[in-house]
Amino acid sequence: MLDRMSEKRTIGAAERRARLAVRHRLAAGARAGSAAEVGDALVALHGTDPASVFLAVGARLGDGVKPVGEVERALYEDRTLVRMHGMRHTLFAFPASLVPAVHASTTHPAAVRERTTLLAHLAAGSDFDGAWLAETERLVLAELAVRGEATGAELGDAVPRLRSTYVYGPGTRQEGVQSVASRVLRVLGMEGRIVRGRPQGTWTSSRFRWAPAEPHPEREPADARAELLRNWLAACGPATEADLKWWTGWKVTDVRGALAVLGASAVALDGGGTGFVLPDDLDPVPDPEPWAALLPALDPTPMGWQARDWYLDPEHRPALYDRSGNIGPTVWWNGRIVGGWAQHPDGRIVHRLLSDPGTEARHAIDAEAARLAAWVGDVRVTPRFRTPLERELGSA
Repeated sequence: MLDRMSEKRTIGAAERRARLAVRHRLAAGARAGSAAEVGDALVALHGTDPASVFLAVGARLGDGVKPVGEVERALYEDRTLVRMHGMRHTLFAFPASLVPAVHASTTHPAAVRERTTLLAHLAAGSDFDGAWLAETERLVLAELAVRGEATGAELGDAVPRLRSTYVYGPGTRQEGVQSVASRVLRVLGMEGRIVRGRPQGTWTSSRFRWAPAEPHPEREPADARAELLRNWLAACGPATEADLKWWTGWKVTDVRGALAVLGASAVALDGGGTGFVLPDDLDPVPDPEPWAALLPALDPTPMGWQARDWYLDPEHRPALYDRSGNIGPTVWWNGRIVGGWAQHPDGRIVHRLLSDPGTEARHAIDAEAARLAAWVGDVRVTPRFRTPLERELGSA
């Protein structure tokens, strides 16, 4: 419908939830056939907790697709998903096609700051200078070119410089000894020169090997921002300017510039706010069939918007988020968060509803819990950022 006062198309909360169901591949009829499809649909999968990528993809795959093997193939063989730092200095898994845009729009500026900071820390707390750092990086890259991939420890054995340390914050309360290796590898990763490869251990492990990164074309930052925002609005529109600034971590002027390049359309939201969608995305979206989902901690759907009242009861926030704003595992019914879940020490998937969604919903949620338990199997999954409800359920 059109708002008679502003002539803006109104997209209310119910339609936003319908868009989310289909575009985030959560409704049963919208589920994906591959990890690459999920990555393309969601734009960015939170990768700070390695298990989140697998759980987020698994929640959205159709029957018959094995999540662990599918995600591992996408990350480590086909390289259709690439782990790298992106928005808000956070680690994500991105579709390979978006890597140039993410790097130019978001990662490169952060990498410049990261290198500047490292050089300043080395100058203050060691005898190492820029030439020493450049030679160390050259040796690391040469070693990876020969090996193909290696752990940080293996690289330290081959390049002893990496085992060096420096004093962080000399003369301050934060003074301490830090390893050169972790900082050098982080900078090289943020600059797109190396990439995280297959981990040691299971798919929940965060001890990654490193490998040479595939080269990608350089992009103009403004064009890159427009491309990234175009993909994100296709998945998550409508979104407010505040949502966009929060999700990207950009300056508000950069957000507005990208919206202008895209010719984004302003729409009215419930409560009188203004959101933005792509100019060809104004057609009404019908409700999908009823659906349930169990999404992991840091899943990109609940972490997609700064303003969340249209899918989350504010009274449920304290149970589902930690003090830093990281969301824990959530239970969904028809586009709303209705509870949380955890894995019990004995392996069972247990959940608690924070509101009563009805009998149909309870049966569907139980079925999703059983589906999740079937593919997780004997692996134990504990979120890196634990929330009150997850802690309670996981120890009950």
